[in-house]
Amino acid sequence: MSVTAVLHSEWIKIRSVRASFGSLLAVHAATLAVTLLVYATVGRAEADNGNDPVFGAFYAINFAQIAALAFGATAVSSEYAGGALRISLSAVPRRGLFYAAKTAIVATAALAVGLATAFTTFLVGQAFLGEYAIGLGEPGALRACIGAGIYLMLMALLAAGLTFLLRSAVLVLSLLIPFLLIVSFVIGDVAGGAAAYLPDRAGQQVLYQTPAGDIGPWTGLAVTALWAAAVLLAGGRAVHRRDV
Repeated sequence: MSVTAVLHSEWIKIRSVRASFGSLLAVHAATLAVTLLVYATVGRAEADNGNDPVFGAFYAINFAQIAALAFGATAVSSEYAGGALRISLSAVPRRGLFYAAKTAIVATAALAVGLATAFTTFLVGQAFLGEYAIGLGEPGALRACIGAGIYLMLMALLAAGLTFLLRSAVLVLSLLIPFLLIVSFVIGDVAGGAAAYLPDRAGQQVLYQTPAGDIGPWTGLAVTALWAAAVLLAGGRAVHRRDV
């Protein structure tokens, strides 16, 4: 099969599997819902609290990253249900091509939805803030919107690579979600500065108008990209070495 044909087939898989496509849509839908709920109720009250105004605009990204993880995990785990991977590798015997195409489609879909989500949550949230609203011309705002989309893509790739390694979306999500919501903060309290290099903490530096610590916004995203690349490399080796 040609590269184009393999890419097209992988996109068809994502669109046709409810779990993966639903998770992809949830990245945008959940973020918009949380933004509307929060900003319509306590938006103005929290706008003048002295905190970073750009970072505050992306509060809902904390929920979007969970949906991004779910998308990456379910997009891959469908290959391990009912012997689907055996069929995929029969159609595309070159495992490297299959793995690259799957990863590329997950990345492209997550980036497209992530960027749309980031700009939407920013603009919709600011619409409720009146005199406290900031625009894309605010220092760091445009960078944060673009960076948030990239961050969500990296979260999806992190989950996808780990699912190739562990073969189970349930197992992957049961590891990653508690890590992001609980363990990362516990490690942060114990490890101090080293915790800044965790994938979520490093990547979210791009959301700040004035990032704190030694890691800059794009450097933080690069750290998260290294985490994702390492996991994808391990997942690729597993696909090449294992029998289906």
